[in-house]
Amino acid sequence: MRLSTLVIFLSTITTISACAELKDAGRQISDTTKEVTTDIGHASRDTTRAIGHASRDAVNSVKDDLSKD
Repeated sequence: MRLSTLVIFLSTITTISACAELKDAGRQISDTTKEVTTDIGHASRDTTRAIGHASRDAVNSVKDDLSKD
């Protein structure tokens, strides 16, 4: 009886330890995914903003040239 109880106890401890490791790995993956997604979003925003500003500047330049004539 004692041997089977010990085996069950050790099995439970091992399972809990494995679950904790999986949970920690999941957190690390989640944090990394969040950071990458944030970086992609910021880069996309900055690129879109730069394109918009360049377009605006080009239109204003042409408008200024036409108004001088």
